[in-house]
Amino acid sequence: MKQLRIKVLVGLFLVVGILAWAGARLWDSFGTLPSVPVAAPIVLALIAAVLAATAFSLRSRLRAQRERRPGAKGVEPLVAARAVVFGQASALVASLVAGLYGGVGAFLLTSGVDDARSSQAVYAGLSVVAGAGVIAAAIFLERVCKLPEGEDGDDGPGATRA
Repeated sequence: MKQLRIKVLVGLFLVVGILAWAGARLWDSFGTLPSVPVAAPIVLALIAAVLAATAFSLRSRLRAQRERRPGAKGVEPLVAARAVVFGQASALVASLVAGLYGGVGAFLLTSGVDDARSSQAVYAGLSVVAGAGVIAAAIFLERVCKLPEGEDGDDGPGATRA
């Protein structure tokens, strides 16, 4: 499994942001632009909280397992792998969603600020911040579940040693 690359996430954010800005500009010229939902930053913040809670839980369990504390609950490798996949998928989607709301927010700010558009721009900006929180939590979760050096599973059945 490959690690998340910040360059890929930033590239997705920028490309989708530019496309969203252009799409919002085009849509607004034909009619009324749909509003940014109030729930968008709330849902992204909840996903970030779930990812962070999972990371902190796994980190404490892995630390207890490494220190061989009595009664420590171990972490199944498949559970850690599923958590990492969930984090990576969440980071990719959050990058896309943050780019979408970032582009729409940029259009709303540059097209003239009235009360309705300014509140929509605030919701879009909060969505971008919450999306960045999802990405940060996903990267933290990925780092927590990373195997220490020398424990990459090369010593399993059929492995060769030099």
